[in-house]
Amino acid sequence: MATEILMPALSPTMEEGTLAKWLVKEGDQVSAGDLLAEIETDKATMEFEAVDDGVIGKILVTSGTDEVKVNTPIAILLEDGEDLSDSATPTPPPPAVAPAVAVAPVVASAPPPKTRDRVFASPLAKRLAAQAGLDLAQISGTGPHGRIVKADVLAAEVSVTPATAPPAPTAPAETQTTAPKSKPNVAAAYSDRPFTEVALDNMRKTIAARLTEAKQSIPHFYLRRSVRLDALLSLRSQLNGELSASGRKLSVNDFVIKACANALQAVPAANGIWADDCVLQFERSDVAVAVAIEGGLFTPVIQDADQKSMSALSEQMKDLASRARDRKLAPTEYTGGSFAISNLGMFGIENFDAVINPPHSAILAVGAGTKRPHIAEDGALGTATMMDLTLSVDHRVIDGSVGADLLGAIVQGLEAPLLLLA
Repeated sequence: MATEILMPALSPTMEEGTLAKWLVKEGDQVSAGDLLAEIETDKATMEFEAVDDGVIGKILVTSGTDEVKVNTPIAILLEDGEDLSDSATPTPPPPAVAPAVAVAPVVASAPPPKTRDRVFASPLAKRLAAQAGLDLAQISGTGPHGRIVKADVLAAEVSVTPATAPPAPTAPAETQTTAPKSKPNVAAAYSDRPFTEVALDNMRKTIAARLTEAKQSIPHFYLRRSVRLDALLSLRSQLNGELSASGRKLSVNDFVIKACANALQAVPAANGIWADDCVLQFERSDVAVAVAIEGGLFTPVIQDADQKSMSALSEQMKDLASRARDRKLAPTEYTGGSFAISNLGMFGIENFDAVINPPHSAILAVGAGTKRPHIAEDGALGTATMMDLTLSVDHRVIDGSVGADLLGAIVQGLEAPLLLLA
């Protein structure tokens, strides 16, 4: 029996994707676990694997096709010996024209077939479920014939761990439907000026939707402090001298990450997220760090940052940043956390206000360290290296006094950096 291969949901926020490249062609024999295609999501380019054995009977969506909705048929898989002409499987309309028609069969699909001893799942899905400690029998499959695929396991992880739950899709949907309506009016206002229209990719659409949602639905307030960096810079220089033989090097940002992780432990009331009818408060410090890439940004998450040494944090951050720029991060590496850091100091920005990225409840904006006049405790006038910090806070989760305690704990860690090594 012919089976439709559907556009998968490869990340928690993915609603549509670009079929970047087919790795198979019509007539090819494939087995479960074989790679079929490369798909660009809103965050990364990821490989898509087969969940059943068979023959690629027909490719319905060509390479380079963008804005293909999740659950839209992209190919037909035939059983051995089956002919496409004998199949009753209809050829779907182009995904951009009628995505709703393509979704209907998926909604009506049966739950994954189970027996007393067996659950049908792809090899990769089984491996991911084992790593996450999930019971496959409790997961509903969206693959052909209800088979559990990788996206189902990732979605189950999100539902089990509310910290990683993506925002409701209502805001992105509204943003994406209303934007095209205003385009002719905006363009008409500039009709006498030369311009180039730059199409929005999936990442830019997602950034626009999520941050619009954040500013509209999260009651932001802002707290500001300046921190003296001289002791930190001196300690960093000393440590880097000792580490030079190993090729490792600590950055100021590594100290900031550690200071924030420790501060969340010192002020546990700030280590939580809003979950509509409750606040989820966490035991460990999972800190997200904004990484600029071409066309957008990632916020990879360092889990258990409070438990890691400075050098371990530094090495993990370098690895995450490198793979973020290559768009090679797994969805589990950029979802979750309760707190984020955005550092524009390396670009010469002295201070700024950052927008909270839901579901986080706070984000620290870090400016550049600059030499400034400074009055010492004894009243003597001198100079010091100062850095401005702005903490954007979700008032639903964190009150002003709690936010002040959190920012004070961050400043204390940065001004007494030896405490971060204890």
